[in-house]
Amino acid sequence: MKLGVQVAIGGVVAVVAAALGFYVASLPPQAKVGGAPFTRQIAPKAMPALSFQDESGRPRTLADFRGKVVVLNLWATWCPPCREEMPALDHLQTQLGGRDFEVLALSIDQNGTDQVRNFFTEVGIKSLPIHIDPTARAGFTLGVPGFPTTLLIDREGREIGRHTGIAKWDSPEIVAELRRRLNEGRAK
Repeated sequence: MKLGVQVAIGGVVAVVAAALGFYVASLPPQAKVGGAPFTRQIAPKAMPALSFQDESGRPRTLADFRGKVVVLNLWATWCPPCREEMPALDHLQTQLGGRDFEVLALSIDQNGTDQVRNFFTEVGIKSLPIHIDPTARAGFTLGVPGFPTTLLIDREGREIGRHTGIAKWDSPEIVAELRRRLNEGRAK
């Protein structure tokens, strides 16, 4: 191979390697195995306006959940990892849901609530209310790189953590971390 071609190939490889390195460096850190998966924000981050519907088609916003710690999970019935983690989110809602905490599973399915309702019945989801964004704008509005993505929102409605990908939301480690965050909010 001629020296000029080798230099050109080497240059292309170097550019691709640098681009890949920048891309990987820009990704949020992933959770330690067994720990809480949320990447902590440097400071609480204001949430953009986000509109969606409940099971009855009534308009809802994140402001409706102010005063609670919210685990906002963006998911879809066509997303295999989303489908896999939904029972753990349901169990988390059973364990912690109430006056101070809510798992807000927000479907981006565009075929309406019947599709989500059928999925919930199919996999035995009992505690999660149906919330849907039939426009699927929530992912763009929140800058979500893929599904599932889960945001941790504090009582003031600010994002304080984010995780992209599947997680075992009802694991003892995650439940303990969320209980700790709930207790922090009560102390204020």
